[in-house]
Amino acid sequence: MPPTGREQLKGRVQELIDSNLVMVFSKSFCPFCIRVKELFTSLGREYNALELDECDDGSDIQEVLHELTGQKTVPNVFVNKTHVGGCDKTLQAHKDGTLGKLFDENHIKYDYDLIIIGGGSGGLACSKEAAAMGKKVMVLDYVVPTPLGTSWGLGGTCVNVGCIPKKLMHQAAILGHALKDSRKFGWEYEENVRHNWDTMRDAIQSYIGSLNWGYRVALRDKSVRYENAYGEFVEQHKIKATNKKGKEAFYTAEKFVVATGERPRYLGIPGDKEYCITSDDLFSLPYCPGKTLVVGASYVALECAGFLAGIGLDVTVMVRSIFLRGFDQEMANRAGDYMETHGVKFIKQFVPTSVELLEEGTPGKLKVVAKSTEGDHIIEDEYNTVLIAVGRDACTRNIGLEKIGVKINEKNGKVPVNDVEETNVPYVYAIGDILDGKLELTPVAIQAGRLLARRLYGGSTLKCDYVNVPTTVFTPLEYGCCGYAEEKAIELYGQENLEVYHTLFWPLEFTVASRDNNTCFAKIICNKLDNDRVIGFHVLGPNAGEITQGFGAAMKCGLTKEKLDETIGIHPTCAEVSNLKKCTESISLCSFLWFTL
Repeated sequence: MPPTGREQLKGRVQELIDSNLVMVFSKSFCPFCIRVKELFTSLGREYNALELDECDDGSDIQEVLHELTGQKTVPNVFVNKTHVGGCDKTLQAHKDGTLGKLFDENHIKYDYDLIIIGGGSGGLACSKEAAAMGKKVMVLDYVVPTPLGTSWGLGGTCVNVGCIPKKLMHQAAILGHALKDSRKFGWEYEENVRHNWDTMRDAIQSYIGSLNWGYRVALRDKSVRYENAYGEFVEQHKIKATNKKGKEAFYTAEKFVVATGERPRYLGIPGDKEYCITSDDLFSLPYCPGKTLVVGASYVALECAGFLAGIGLDVTVMVRSIFLRGFDQEMANRAGDYMETHGVKFIKQFVPTSVELLEEGTPGKLKVVAKSTEGDHIIEDEYNTVLIAVGRDACTRNIGLEKIGVKINEKNGKVPVNDVEETNVPYVYAIGDILDGKLELTPVAIQAGRLLARRLYGGSTLKCDYVNVPTTVFTPLEYGCCGYAEEKAIELYGQENLEVYHTLFWPLEFTVASRDNNTCFAKIICNKLDNDRVIGFHVLGPNAGEITQGFGAAMKCGLTKEKLDETIGIHPTCAEVSNLKKCTESISLCSFLWFTL
């Protein structure tokens, strides 16, 4: 005979007791229930609480509990399938050590110590570090294809569609510029120089493929199980993994790390997903993009526009408001100005309203209609390719976080965490680009992942520093920075408490080629209330990333303006930081070489 409703309810209650290390049947308003839950929180013990006053069948569940335990009241506490009792009995069990013994004995056996959702830089770093400390670890990674069908292998955004191919295509553009400079240095050549997209793309994709394979080998060598499957929480400590063929498998773990990263945002206009590409598509694009419109002014937008123009393409950037939101605006505008003087066209204060296919092809032809953000003016033009780079969205809304109670920022999908990357659910952690209010940088995710594993399993207390992090935007004239943008420093410390020093400089490499004098620029922002400590470093020039790394280390050590002045530079290099002038002085005083003879 099929089970009755009462029997089904008993089964449901028993399943809750059996599947949770700590199960608290509670009422949200009950002070005794609150006290018990606070006890488990203070002990660092995860618990599952069913609030009977919020359940339609809460009174029926309470009757079932009475039948099972003889206890009519709440809280009704179970630990390791053992009935502990109400508030007083639970507190007494903690006091006399009985509670601790229940945790130690018959501990719930999980399939894994740690499951990581996301095989990007942060997830891989965390998994290998945890495995090195003897933990049983699984990594789930699955790339949902773009609207145009692009997908890729293990390694995440940076390796496949971010930092690595971006920097290599940036290098292709630099080499093209170097060819032009080389004639002034005595190089003579007669052949017609042109760029071959297919050769560049194939070489870069071959290198990325070797990295994908290397990551798989590294996980295997560390005894980390890797599954190319989409991870989704289905209940507490339990996840469903679905592979590309639709086959499902279920796994449990004591702890989880969410490291799913982000994917490009679309415009929500007619034709965007049908005819446009994003950076997820660009680096493996099977044809040269031709005349290209880049929509957006993020670092992804400007970097892509820069190297596409650098390899000889006709490139236009459509900017809604400002360049490089979140970065120092003086530096951002200088980077944009340089691009404009080197062939990149800009359409400012406009946004696309539709994209229409005019001709099929590789590339085809598209018509873009755009509207002014400052009025009703409408423009339209034709392009071969439209690249959307208006920001990225966190991949958190479709992985079942709501089923286990993990909170996200509903506005952006990002996950709030405390200073040890822990979410509001004690056994679930998050790292990387999905963190709310944190830097979206690969080295940050790697560092956070490693440190998290060491805290969880190695007894470490070291936390990730999200402030003094050096980074570089690989625009045609590279922009490196560490610490605060000037706008942010003013917001935090007040303009009257800051001293800003700056200088224009002319790299020695540019002099013989007779180009870009008084274009490269650097500035530091100092806190006058803290011994003129450098709280912001910014440089716009060649090899800015190589320069900024060293200053990042110095700022970690508390670099001051005095120590900077005392440092003898390496001559002749762009990294010589001497004779920076106060911003109150005439800019003409700053129009000299970065280095001094």
